[in-house]
Amino acid sequence: QVQLVESGGGLVQAGGSLRLSCAASGRIFIIYRMGWYRQAPGKQRELVASITSGGNTNYADSVKGRFTISRDNAKNTVYLQMNSLKPEDTAVYYCNADHRASYDRNLVAYWGQGTQITVSS
Repeated sequence: QVQLVESGGGLVQAGGSLRLSCAASGRIFIIYRMGWYRQAPGKQRELVASITSGGNTNYADSVKGRFTISRDNAKNTVYLQMNSLKPEDTAVYYCNADHRASYDRNLVAYWGQGTQITVSS
């Protein structure tokens, strides 16, 4: 079992910055992709950014150039640096990790509990 604990959410004015962290713990064997998703009220959950264990990144078009995802494999931690925040970035942000318990086991997706980001105009 893998647990993901997020931190760093809160209230910020438009144009401001926040940094999210997500630490994985538990019986970790291999974590492949880690990412951040968000869900605004009345909307579907969407991918914000993801990063593989090798450092390959992927971003939603809406955050390119403003958000940066990074990862510390030794600490099983993923970060999301969010700059130039906009009111439309307001959402609950969820951490995600794709974990394999052994080489002959399937990938299992784990989720954090979510952290609220509110950007005021």
